[in-house]
Amino acid sequence: MPELARTGASPVILLPDAGPLITLAYASGLDLLLKPGWPVRIVDMVLNEVTRNVTPTSEQIGRWVEQHAITVAPTRTYQHYQAQQVEQPGVASKANLGEFAIQEVMHDMALSEPDSVGVFLFEDHKIARASFLVPENGRKVSTRAFLQFLEGNGWIPCAQSVERAAINNGRHFSQIRFP
Repeated sequence: MPELARTGASPVILLPDAGPLITLAYASGLDLLLKPGWPVRIVDMVLNEVTRNVTPTSEQIGRWVEQHAITVAPTRTYQHYQAQQVEQPGVASKANLGEFAIQEVMHDMALSEPDSVGVFLFEDHKIARASFLVPENGRKVSTRAFLQFLEGNGWIPCAQSVERAAINNGRHFSQIRFP
């Protein structure tokens, strides 16, 4: 990811999954997503995942998205989910829909914004598998790696202090390290 910090040629767009949003909210660190100066896009299905139920972080995340006028990327995945909710309330499966929606946005970006780089920020170790496909102009980056990137660029003093804050505030942060 260091090459992204130095490259001015390709615009970088940050696409966080639910896990990093929740972890950073527990650490009171959602603004860390803005540190590199890259546009942040929240995929509609992911926003729904983190705000549809009342949780310790749902209101904070929703408010942060509104306050910073974060772009919400629409997807066919979320449209289909909404339609299923109308037809059969409570029956539609929600499993993996956020990840499917992010893949959809990344592939759409590859076609409509081929000069951009989509950085998919994830925390779920299942996403580290090769089966989660990203286009050539996409990158998968774990929350830990992102925090280390911020520390390495001098944007935060200590990546581990953000992790500790999230854990101390009740987040069950993944112990799996990638890469």
